[in-house]
Amino acid sequence: MVQSNPGNRTKQPSLSQLRAFAAVAEYLHFRDAAAAIGMSQPALSGAVSALEEALGVQLIERTTRKVLLSPAGERLAVRARVVLDAVGELMEEAEAVRAPFTGVLRLGVIPTVAPYLLPAVLRLVHERYPALDLQVHEEQTSSLIEGLGAGRLDLLLLAVPLGVPGVSELPLFDEDFVLVMDRGHPLGGRTDIPRDALRKLPLLLLDEGHCLRDQALDICREAGRTEGAPVTTTAAGLSTLVQLVAGGLGVTLLPRTAVTVETARNEALTTGYFTDPAPTRRVALAMRTGAARQEEFEELAAALREAMGVLPVRVAEDDRT
Repeated sequence: MVQSNPGNRTKQPSLSQLRAFAAVAEYLHFRDAAAAIGMSQPALSGAVSALEEALGVQLIERTTRKVLLSPAGERLAVRARVVLDAVGELMEEAEAVRAPFTGVLRLGVIPTVAPYLLPAVLRLVHERYPALDLQVHEEQTSSLIEGLGAGRLDLLLLAVPLGVPGVSELPLFDEDFVLVMDRGHPLGGRTDIPRDALRKLPLLLLDEGHCLRDQALDICREAGRTEGAPVTTTAAGLSTLVQLVAGGLGVTLLPRTAVTVETARNEALTTGYFTDPAPTRRVALAMRTGAARQEEFEELAAALREAMGVLPVRVAEDDRT
């Protein structure tokens, strides 16, 4: 049994010792743990013993049949994993600095952008940056911003402006909003719909938490729609929203990039376009200000602007804030 010795606590555990202990804590079996990290069983046992000596606490209870974590071992196993994960992220960041567009890139995307822009993003990454391990996370805006600040995500693709301290935006494009209605609606097919038409229309919106809902409400307020005008919130996604429109429950606003995907397969739907200047939204990449991979992200933004030229959008200039 390892005895607590204040003098031992000046020793620093090595990463090898932490990896050995984390593996034993996961597998609770020396042979399996050793195989998992490519270390011999005697070396693994020695590394764990050395860690116990360095920390001055017993981490593992060894019996002839099984391995158990001590109460201290259970607590410190969590800390060891955090340290190892942080070291892994450090190595990934260093690798990215040495060789841009390699390693992992964790991209967060909002639901009202993901289905319509990801095909172009993924095609660009596959063709131009084949060594980049792109991992996509679809979440609502508030969750994405939290993930960026916490380091869980590296880059965001979403509607802006965000107005969040410590976050820089790399604008990609602006796109108009389109009014979507059932085919018999009197505004269907028009290209000169005035904004004030939104004042009394039965508007269907996404649930709370979607930034597209907030943008649509802002557009309605600008058009003079009063707070008392009917707004029905019944959909968690755009696909459901347009089906409700097709069923005659109301009208909705879609970003231009979503129109073809969401309306082309349903003959009961029609669209109408606003007179200039039409209500718009801006889509951008967002990163932590001063990110180590800033130059890489700026290059990616420039490549995406080029790729978005085929979409019904207006490519933006890089006017970062």
